[in-house]
Amino acid sequence: MNADNKAGFVTIIGRPNVGKSTLMNRLIGQKIAITSNKPQTTRNKIQTVYTDEAGQIVFLDTPGIHKAKNKLGEYMVNVAQNTLNEVDAILWLVEPSTFIGAGERHIAEQLQRVKTPVILIINKIDTVKKEEILLFIDTYRKIYDFAEIVPVSALKGDNAKTVIDVIFKYLPYGPNFYDEDTITDQPERQIVAELIREKALRILDEEIPHGIAVSIDKMKNRQKSNIVDIDATIVCERDSHKGIVIGKNGAMLKKIGIQARKDIEHMLEQQVNLQLWVKVKKDWRDSDFLMKNYGYNKKEL
Repeated sequence: MNADNKAGFVTIIGRPNVGKSTLMNRLIGQKIAITSNKPQTTRNKIQTVYTDEAGQIVFLDTPGIHKAKNKLGEYMVNVAQNTLNEVDAILWLVEPSTFIGAGERHIAEQLQRVKTPVILIINKIDTVKKEEILLFIDTYRKIYDFAEIVPVSALKGDNAKTVIDVIFKYLPYGPNFYDEDTITDQPERQIVAELIREKALRILDEEIPHGIAVSIDKMKNRQKSNIVDIDATIVCERDSHKGIVIGKNGAMLKKIGIQARKDIEHMLEQQVNLQLWVKVKKDWRDSDFLMKNYGYNKKEL
């Protein structure tokens, strides 16, 4: 091992829908975290691993910090806040703005309780004029004492390499935690479930809230062939939602299945036979048992 090797843990925080998963996928160079334009897309801590000649960064992508409304909300807030004290650096992702709303101020308050260095990432700079960026930096500098401030475009990749270089400044020297070809510690079944949920969130109408979960009922390689059979169930909270998910003559479910299968095949690098079903489980977000059933970490419930 190189004596100058650095390795450590970093978490990405920010209000829901600010681009955390997009940034992580950009930095890693592969699609691991699901992305959609609906809040509460990321529900579990996802560990992804970036390795280069300087060392290794293990990213924890946490759910957004916000004020909880139900058991699922409480769980997500707990996961996010517990992570802040366990890492070597925090990336706080914000939108380019001179107005700092209640959501951002709430996060700044939470950060006052942690000793971890905070790197502010001002995302979506491709949507504003260059000369405005200094104004945004100045606005945020007034609410917290940041270790560094980096403007980026996660979507376009602008300054992504700078983010990596800045993170390494705050990591301790030491050996890598994972082999260099490791990208994530998520079990394959869980990533498959998340990819299906991402497609459902993207394709479905606004009338379906984020009250859907996906459980993998079967995932089995066929003998003597490069095909994996996957049976999965999309779980929603109301009978009316079930009809929307299935669509007229099953068209909506078919569309979700086709798009999810492409991404799953790309990830598994093999042919996939995907069968999707839809079930109603009322109020699953307020049930500890059902949340555990859909892959949420019981230690953090």
